Amino acid sequence: QSMDSTLHYIHDSDLSTNSSFSPEEERKSKVQDVVPQALLDQYLSMTDPSRAQTVDTEIAKHCAYSLPGVALTLGRQNWHCLKDTYETLASDMQWKVRRTLAFSIHELAVILGDQLTAGDLVPVFNGFLKDLDEVRIGVLKHLHDFLKLLHVDKRREYLYQLQEFLVTDNSRNWRFRAELAEQLILLLDLYSARDIYDYLRPIAFSLCADKVSSVRWISYKLVSEMVKKLYMASTPTFVVDLMNELVEKFCRCHKWSGRQTFVFICQTISEDDCLPMDQFA
Repeated sequence: QSMDSTLHYIHDSDLSTNSSFSPEEERKSKVQDVVPQALLDQYLSMTDPSRAQTVDTEIAKHCAYSLPGVALTLGRQNWHCLKDTYETLASDMQWKVRRTLAFSIHELAVILGDQLTAGDLVPVFNGFLKDLDEVRIGVLKHLHDFLKLLHVDKRREYLYQLQEFLVTDNSRNWRFRAELAEQLILLLDLYSARDIYDYLRPIAFSLCADKVSSVRWISYKLVSEMVKKLYMASTPTFVVDLMNELVEKFCRCHKWSGRQTFVFICQTISEDDCLPMDQFA
């Protein structure tokens, strides 16, 4: 009770000090009654560029790291207190700050719920998708976690962008492609059989022919799970077409590595019971 009265006292005194503001400024003020207002104001002031440069160059990164915790404490009803600060951090000149936010955007989406996520986080998420690889890996590692929170129509829009993850600033960055393969396995549950066949299949085949064996091994698992998912779909033509393409593309490949890939995919399909044996044969 004493805590409540203290909070109300802080909240009321804060309102009284802001009484000289115009109604518009008052509406925009970052007022809430969950934590002492002075504490929140101190946190929000740390993202001020002039302060960050004079006090500590790492301060913006620390603010970005703490932001989901602050958002959880304040609750989604007080997101308006943090929205401007979040957007400031999301456009920070330092890629380490943006990278920190990219790694936690899926957690923030859970805290804020679907409506606020669609309105305030999706634009930031889209910006991160076009950022440096160091930032993109943050959204890629939790791609499934973020996309599963979106409505089906919004989620389908990202099918067209998945192909872009095959292109990286540094072609030697094979871990990026390995992470993409891992995420695609999870994404199979979010999309229809047609979407999997039209959009995810070409990416999977590309990853199966990767120069790095670690990427290829994860991709074999991806293709076998794809076969399993399409076999269980109501339209049988997708899995038949997929298997025919596997034979054409890899089994009859003029390179030994392509034919070896076919054997490994067959091994994975067999071991994971992705198909009934008569269908496999």
